Amino acid sequence: MNDYQLKVVKLEGDFVWHDHPETDEVFLVIKGNLRIDFRDGAVNLAAGEMFVVPKGVEHKPFAEQEAEVMLIEPRGVLNTGQAGGERTAENEVWI
Repeated sequence: MNDYQLKVVKLEGDFVWHDHPETDEVFLVIKGNLRIDFRDGAVNLAAGEMFVVPKGVEHKPFAEQEAEVMLIEPRGVLNTGQAGGERTAENEVWI
């Protein structure tokens, strides 16, 4: 949508610390619960709740049990930001 991607993902367990220096990132929880950790605290989200992580803010998503989440971000943004690593998902893949 207008060079933005709406990505539906399943998360379980810890993710990696990362940031997105050029863009905000929207998390909309569809099913389950999600905690987004920050260096100075955390935000807990339940199904139906949304949170915007401002650009440049380091964060780490965590789901104790599998959660379904929609991410809204500009096309081409890597899920691990500049952190990279084995958890980096390939962009532009339709399932």
